Amino acid sequence: MAQFAGAPIVNARPDTVSVRFGICGGGARVTCVVDGDTIWLRGQKIRIADIDTPEVSSPRCPAELERGRLATQRMVELLNAGPFTLEPGARAQDRYGRALFVVTRAGASVGGALVDEGLAVWYGNGRPDWC
Repeated sequence: MAQFAGAPIVNARPDTVSVRFGICGGGARVTCVVDGDTIWLRGQKIRIADIDTPEVSSPRCPAELERGRLATQRMVELLNAGPFTLEPGARAQDRYGRALFVVTRAGASVGGALVDEGLAVWYGNGRPDWC
């Protein structure tokens, strides 16, 4: 069960995904973080389904860009903190063709840390004005 709008996740499986992430740059994207809610994992582009973070590629203002960069860096830190699990989202793909997964560790949403820190909102709770 995914954690949309703050609902709990039930995950009885052990966390098994463990790789090192950096921030995506130019060139091929294999395993890296695009922004706070989009990653590449072993060549697959993944949208973190339960959160929405500020934009870094097309921000509406400097404040959104700054917060988006903070969310991106924080997601790198969270993913590199230890093994995690990818839980299927409500749909397999979004409208951009990205696979949809909720990232969990010990049964809790990794994205929840970004929400708690003001760097994300739960997906489905409306789009905030980051500006």
